[in-house]
Amino acid sequence: MEPIEIGLWVTGFLLVLVVLGMRVAFAAGLAGLVGLVWIFWAKFGYDPARFGKALTIAVKTAGQVPHSKVSSQALSLIPTFILIGYLAYYAGLTRALFEAAKRWIAWLPGGLAVATVFATAGFAAVSGASVATSAVFARIAIPEMLAVGYNKRFAAGVVAAAGTLASLIPPSAILVIYAIIVEQDVGKLLLAGFIPGAFSAVVYVLLIIGIAVIFKNVGPPVTGFTWRQRFESLPAALPIVFVVVIIICFVYNPFGGDAWGTPTEGGALGAFVVFCMALWRGMRWSEFKSALLETAKLTVMIFTIIWGVLIYVRFLGFADLPGAFSDWITSLAMSPMVILICILLAYAVLGMFMDAIGMLLLTLPVVYPAVMALNGGESVAAVDSAFGMSGPMCAIWFGILVVKMAEFCLITPPIGLNCFVVAGVRDDLSVQDVFHGVMPFFIADGVTIALLVAFPAIVLYLPSLA
Repeated sequence: MEPIEIGLWVTGFLLVLVVLGMRVAFAAGLAGLVGLVWIFWAKFGYDPARFGKALTIAVKTAGQVPHSKVSSQALSLIPTFILIGYLAYYAGLTRALFEAAKRWIAWLPGGLAVATVFATAGFAAVSGASVATSAVFARIAIPEMLAVGYNKRFAAGVVAAAGTLASLIPPSAILVIYAIIVEQDVGKLLLAGFIPGAFSAVVYVLLIIGIAVIFKNVGPPVTGFTWRQRFESLPAALPIVFVVVIIICFVYNPFGGDAWGTPTEGGALGAFVVFCMALWRGMRWSEFKSALLETAKLTVMIFTIIWGVLIYVRFLGFADLPGAFSDWITSLAMSPMVILICILLAYAVLGMFMDAIGMLLLTLPVVYPAVMALNGGESVAAVDSAFGMSGPMCAIWFGILVVKMAEFCLITPPIGLNCFVVAGVRDDLSVQDVFHGVMPFFIADGVTIALLVAFPAIVLYLPSLA
């Protein structure tokens, strides 16, 4: 049997394991190991006496993956970004941010929901985890909305959908993972997420206002805040802005010249600054311990997925499945843009059955080379490309698109993770309530993705300046 055929059979085996409910990390690791054993045994002509040798080589090959990949400097960004978010929460910075947004924006139709989106976007700028963002604002924002008469499904949907912004607005763990898998510049990818992330937030806000205007009882406005109360809320929220500015200036050096440090160093500096602010605001040992434990749990979960999937990715390299898929994609008698749209639609379907990180890790080794081939290759110039951009810019553009699709998958049934998190935090909400509440945001995400595809400059403007 040819290596490509082995690759297809093992990929089918992986999909069966996922459908049966096995965790992506373990399913991918098992499928990758089985595939490696099969590949090496096939090279020995399926000699029963040499099966042990094939197994030994496969185990050694798979065993090299965890250390070689997780020791990458780029991955050290993930725990620092997650720690920033949890420290900010336990220091009370997130509540202060929401309170400021509420006092300034709540007078709009659906004003508390709008304030939630903007506060979530602000928190996303210091936190790299969507799940953590959703959990934090389910505790803070939903009680406030329910207290003034918001529909509980609508309130839950707002928090679940707004939580996805942390996947796109830097610092973003998923963007870092994408950069590592496709071997692109982490700094430029993080920079590229700013405008699309803010754009997504604005689209959410417009949708919320429209719903609140049409359905009066869904999200009533909140009035009564004086200008003095509004200005009094700003000092407590400014530390979040201060941390964001520090990280941006440290990594991108707005004054020109070389950057003052790497993204990893910027993340570590941001975590230290938030830690000092938390101490100043009276964070106790129990709260600091909880922040460290929550950071460790989420980091271990992400790293475990990376370990398992990269074993499968190593197998794909031996099977040459990415190259075969690229050749097949480029041979199709369709325009590159139509093929790209079909790939994005496939992500929407796949995201209904897999978590966002696992989905990207499993598909990118195959899909990314195909998209780059559609555009004309890694080193193609903009004038010779299919999408009107150079190879490196195409890599950044496609990265933002797939991460936005990953955001979309965080709220799609039946396993939209953000929806389960919101329902888990709130005893008065069922998962069905949250899924019902996020349905209007499918439209908002569809509009955002369509505009990012039609106008790549939204994504590429800031990276082109770096």
